[in-house]
Amino acid sequence: MREGLVKRVSRIISASTNALLDSIESATPELIMEQAVREIDDAIGDVRDQLGKAEAARYLSAKTLNDENRRHTALAEQIEIAVQEGRDDLAEAAIAKQMDIEAQLPVLEKAIAETDQEIGELNAYISALQGKKREMREQLREYARATEHATNGPAGEQQGGSRATAEKVEQATGAFNRILEKAGVPTSESGADASKLAELEELARSNRVKERLAKIKSRTEA
Repeated sequence: MREGLVKRVSRIISASTNALLDSIESATPELIMEQAVREIDDAIGDVRDQLGKAEAARYLSAKTLNDENRRHTALAEQIEIAVQEGRDDLAEAAIAKQMDIEAQLPVLEKAIAETDQEIGELNAYISALQGKKREMREQLREYARATEHATNGPAGEQQGGSRATAEKVEQATGAFNRILEKAGVPTSESGADASKLAELEELARSNRVKERLAKIKSRTEA
């Protein structure tokens, strides 16, 4: 994956939401949220473009590998016929071609493996960016609750300022939720859904444990 894109995604993922929250008091919340989400969506779009190229490259490499393997098998059959017919010259030519193919196969297999790794990384980046959206929403929500609590403190100018900030944070949270909904990101999760997700995660972990145990047993029995 391009280094510039990696740095860009890493910067977005590692960026603190504090700077976003600090700017709420001095700008329109809706505009702040739109800009933040737009940056994430632009990065997701670029990663998806790179993912499409990687998948296309993998398809071509896999197709070439399959074609070369078929040619190698066909040549093996032709070599046997040539030997049976006493045509060593034809058999040698076919063997030479097989050797050329054999030299290319490891390169193609390595290219496929590297592309598979890149595809996995790109999919992980997309998931991380989508998770960043949800994280921003949750941090906004927490900040809104904390600021709302501050409005119940001492009366006076500080209380008025806190209330104004709370109102802006509430506006920002609502704006962010509306923008996320437009982007197709869920803005709420029921307790039942959370329980199901936790159960699914535990099931996946249990399966991984069983798979590792099976591998250990296989090595021990070998």
